[in-house]
Amino acid sequence: MVEGHNLGIDGDRLWDSLMEMAKIGATEKGGNCRLALTDLDREGRDLFVRWCEEAGCSIRVDRMGNIFARRPGRDDSLAPVMTGSHLDTQPTGGRFDGVYGVLAGLEVVRTLNDLEIETERPVEVAVWTNEEGSRFAPSMIASGVFAGVFDLDYGLACADQDGRTIGEELERIGYAGAEPCGGREIHAFFETHIEQGPILEAEDVTIGVVTGAQGQKWYELEIEGQESHAGPTPMPVRRDALLGAARIVDLVNRIGLDHAPTGCATVGMLNVHPNSRNVIPGRVFMTIDFRHPDPDELAAMDREMRAGVAEIAERSRVGTTIEQIMDLAPLPFDPACVEAVRKGAEALGYSSRAIVSGAGHDACNISRVAPTAMIFIPCIDGISHNEIEDAKPEWIHAGGNVLLRAMLDRAGRT
Repeated sequence: MVEGHNLGIDGDRLWDSLMEMAKIGATEKGGNCRLALTDLDREGRDLFVRWCEEAGCSIRVDRMGNIFARRPGRDDSLAPVMTGSHLDTQPTGGRFDGVYGVLAGLEVVRTLNDLEIETERPVEVAVWTNEEGSRFAPSMIASGVFAGVFDLDYGLACADQDGRTIGEELERIGYAGAEPCGGREIHAFFETHIEQGPILEAEDVTIGVVTGAQGQKWYELEIEGQESHAGPTPMPVRRDALLGAARIVDLVNRIGLDHAPTGCATVGMLNVHPNSRNVIPGRVFMTIDFRHPDPDELAAMDREMRAGVAEIAERSRVGTTIEQIMDLAPLPFDPACVEAVRKGAEALGYSSRAIVSGAGHDACNISRVAPTAMIFIPCIDGISHNEIEDAKPEWIHAGGNVLLRAMLDRAGRT
């Protein structure tokens, strides 16, 4: 039995697991494309399940395809201490976003096995379906169903751009589980993640103790103009949907700058119809993403966008339809779980600071039904959602060590 002051994960083993998983959907620039519920996602899930079974875990899969690998506790009737994240990536994603939180949890289980540590409560590692939202919108859909943010029918019916639904794709890849999605107690939940921003690296801090997350509002917009020939149609009479969209892109950017430094505003997707070089665009689909830690500021961004879109529509002689598809209030994480992370970093001698997450994570949904906290580590140049996303092995190791300490704090050692 290893004493508490020497307690730590096998950092090399965790790194090797990350690099092995990264081979599935590897891209030319060193990143990953493992979109939710594709064949590559199935391969990643299969590898995770195999590793967990080899570590002695039992496996359950719920109706949204969420995977739960369970290491029993001394009193297995108690609610588990859970950790986890996601295995799906952006189309040009990196090797660490999401998958680090999953495999750090697996490494905690392996370490507990190696050191013959029995926990009072069971420990579980979760893989949440479609966190990224890059194939099926909105993001974090399956953890949202688990937490009651969305109902099951809505989650299963979400479709990609080809009309394939989550329910159909879960059946196709063999991960349509029979377990209910949600409705069970979790004693505590932790998610370990790269920061996806530049703060920790810039300040030479190893551990971000995440105290909460920004609020988010997501929108889908349709701009309706009129298709017409690019040559004979005079400029003053055009109803160019793409021109209206361009003005909205500029509006969104100005709103983000007006609410800086903590506000963010992004147009991430534009689909132009008919997308022909000599046709004035008649229709554009676009997305807007607003984020801010202050609910009043987030509400102001919403008002400014709606007023601005109405003015642009009139000036550009186009019609607009706005649908808000996600509305997440800013949220604080559980003080006891946050303190467990802080104490873990302190006990190990790691530099740390409190930080608010600028990104959405499955932990944000789970915090609605369970005490929750997150652990951030730096990523190089703060870059994420990019094939060049990277992190140093020593950071990966440190985050895993803090996760182990925090989970033991909540799960108890016998």
